[in-house]
Amino acid sequence: MGKRIAVICDYVLRPDRIGGMDRFYKLFHEKVTALGHNIDWYFTAYTRFDFFESLPITAVNTTSIEKTFIETSKHKSYDVIITHFTELCSSYYKEYNELHPNAKIIAVDHNPRPLKGFSFKKRIKKRIQGLQNGKYINQFVGVSKYTVYHILNDYGSFLKHKTTVVYNGVATDVFKKRTEENTNKFIVASHLRPSKGIQDLLKALSIIDEKILQNVTIDVYGEGPYQEELLAMTKRYNLSNVVLFKGSSPKLHELYANYSYMIQPTYMECFSLSVLESLSANIPVITTTVGGNLEVLQDGKNGFIYEPGDVIKLSEILKDILTKKRSINTDTSILVQKQFYLEKMVQDHINISL
Repeated sequence: MGKRIAVICDYVLRPDRIGGMDRFYKLFHEKVTALGHNIDWYFTAYTRFDFFESLPITAVNTTSIEKTFIETSKHKSYDVIITHFTELCSSYYKEYNELHPNAKIIAVDHNPRPLKGFSFKKRIKKRIQGLQNGKYINQFVGVSKYTVYHILNDYGSFLKHKTTVVYNGVATDVFKKRTEENTNKFIVASHLRPSKGIQDLLKALSIIDEKILQNVTIDVYGEGPYQEELLAMTKRYNLSNVVLFKGSSPKLHELYANYSYMIQPTYMECFSLSVLESLSANIPVITTTVGGNLEVLQDGKNGFIYEPGDVIKLSEILKDILTKKRSINTDTSILVQKQFYLEKMVQDHINISL
C-alpha cells in the first residue's frame, strides 16, 4: 500500500519564474506517484498554470503555510511530512508530530545565513528551539556541507546523527549551451535585495575606465524590494547603457547561452541553483566565497572567486576579462552533468523520504 506524503513549501509558484526548485517539485511528484504513493502539496501562493497542472496543490495566499497545513490536515493521516524553506525547529514541528504521530518528519534547509552570523539573542533562541523541537524532526537535510554545518551550529551538535547532505541539482537537458565566446556580455540572475550584492557590482563597474566598458552589456534578471535603489545607483554611476534590468523570465534556461559569464556578488547563499544553471549552460560564474559556492566552483577552472564585499577585487576580475587577461575555456557543464543533475537530487530525496 502506498504512503501518504505531505510536502510543505514556503515558496511561491509563478508562471514567469520556472526555475530549479519548480522542476524538482514536478519531477519528485512524478517519480513518487509512479511508485504508488500519494502526495499533497502545500505552497505559500499559487494561481494554477500548466506546468503544475498535475499536482494537487493547496495554496495559502493569505496566512502562514504552517498554519494552513495544520488546519487542512486535521482530518487526514500522513506517513511522511517534508518541509522546504520553512524555519527549522519551530514549534510547528511539535504540532505536526501531535497531529500525525506516526509520520516521518523531514526538514530540508535551503535558508542562507547572514555573512557575520546571527545576533547573540537569535543564536540563543535557535539553540533553545533545537533542544525543544529538534526531537520532532526525524531527518534534517542540508543542501550543502555548509548548510549542514550551520544546522548543527545553530540548533545543536546533538542533531548530527540525523543530519545529511543532499545537493541541489538542475535539469541539465533543458539548458541551451553556449558555444561561442563573447567577453562583453554578462548575466545576473538574482532576487533584488541587498544581501545579493548587486550594489557591489555597480560600484565595481563605476571604477572601470569607461573606454573598457564600451559595448559591454550586463543584463539583470529578477525583481525585488531593492530594485528602485539599484536603478538609482545605475543612473548615478552613469551605467544605464551597460546595466539593463530585465525583470523576471521563465526562459533563463534558454537565455544563459547568450552570455559569457554570470555574475553573482552575493553575501548570502546555501547552494545556489543559479550557479548550477549557469554552469549547465557552459557559462562560468563570477561569485563570492559564501555558502556552498566552493563546493562546486574552483577559481580559474569554472569561475572566478572573491571575498564578499571586495569591490576592488570584483572590479579587477571584470577588467581582466574585458581586456582578455583572464578567461575560462573549459566546458563548465560537465561537472553538473556528472554530479549535480536533477534526477540525482530527486532520487536522493526519495531514498530519504521512503
